[in-house]
Amino acid sequence: MNFLAHIYLSGENDLVKIGNFIADSIRGHSYEKYGDDVKKGILLHRSIDSFTDSHPVYRQSKHRLHEKYGHYSGVIMDIFYDHFLAKNWAAYSDIALADYSENFYFLLRDHYDILTDKVKGMLPYMIARNWLVSYASIEGLQMIMFQMDHRTKNRVAMHESIVELQQFYIEFETEFTQFFEELRKHCQQKLAEL
Repeated sequence: MNFLAHIYLSGENDLVKIGNFIADSIRGHSYEKYGDDVKKGILLHRSIDSFTDSHPVYRQSKHRLHEKYGHYSGVIMDIFYDHFLAKNWAAYSDIALADYSENFYFLLRDHYDILTDKVKGMLPYMIARNWLVSYASIEGLQMIMFQMDHRTKNRVAMHESIVELQQFYIEFETEFTQFFEELRKHCQQKLAEL
């Protein structure tokens, strides 16, 4: 799962959303310095990643990309799954995706002091290019993939994965829908435990 799914799966608590969003740049036990809700978000993020990486449906999706993209097939698949969440957003939220995204960007600005340096460095690009809304279109995805290529020094040409997305579009979307329902239930349970 990529940014949009992680934020969405955090529920209504703003600080849990922030914790979930910054979690990739928090190593080991350093999350313990944050407040309770931010910690919950970080731990939820880790639980989402573990659940996703071991889930047979997600692994089936990722397998289609593995031969060509190797280690990066998981990164690509996370972005593809965010595409299907964004594309079908109305089935998951009563708030329009554009409004939801704008609210989240404001939230990040309001809690800028909590963000890690890595997130602070990425934030202007994320907001300027409106990544969360960009996931909904193939053109937006292509832009994001080109940016990922730049960040990874063009190791595997991730932008080319749009070909596989279009080739297996129905399969990927069907797998996402099945998987995401199970992931939503997992997150509800995990949030209750935390």
